[in-house]
Amino acid sequence: MASLGNLNILLVDDNQHMRAITSAILQSAGVRRLKEAPDGAAALEALRNHPVDLAIVDFNMYPLDGVEFTRLVRNSPDSANPYLPIIMMTGHSEKSRVTEARDAGVTEFVVKPITAKAILERMQAVILRPRAFVKAETYFGPDRRRRVAEGYRGPFRRATDQARSDAGASPA
Repeated sequence: MASLGNLNILLVDDNQHMRAITSAILQSAGVRRLKEAPDGAAALEALRNHPVDLAIVDFNMYPLDGVEFTRLVRNSPDSANPYLPIIMMTGHSEKSRVTEARDAGVTEFVVKPITAKAILERMQAVILRPRAFVKAETYFGPDRRRRVAEGYRGPFRRATDQARSDAGASPA
C-alpha cells in the first residue's frame, strides 16, 4: 500500500509484546510515524497532543478499554477528531463483542492473532474506501452497513412515502 509513511498512526494496546508485533508489521509495510499508548486514557491524551490519521486499538484494556475510547473519540465534546478511523483488535471475536465495538463507532475490526495481511487490508479499507458517517439519536460513527442493497433508493421505499410520491417515483 503506497504512502503509509505519510500516515500518523496511534497504536493502543496494554500488552507491550502485542504493540511490538503490531509495530513491526506496520514498520515493515512502510509506516514511519507511529505513536504508542498502553491504554485508552493515554491514547486520548496522545490524540490531544499529536496529529493522528488512524488509530489501531485493543478491545480489552484497563483502565479505559477500546470500546470506551472509541465512544469518547466519537461523542466527547472535546474530542480531537470524532471522524478518526479506528481499527479494533481483539482476541475475542464473539458476535456480541463485534456488535459492541461496531455500535461504539469502530470503523474496522481485526481478530488476534493478527497477520500483516489482515491489518493492512483493514487499513486499506479505511483509507481507500471510507464509509460515510451517520449521526442518529443514539449513534455517531461510520455507517454500520457494509453494503447497499441493490435497488435501494434512499430512506423512502414505499409509494406512500411523501418524498417519493412527490418526486413521481415508482414504488420499490
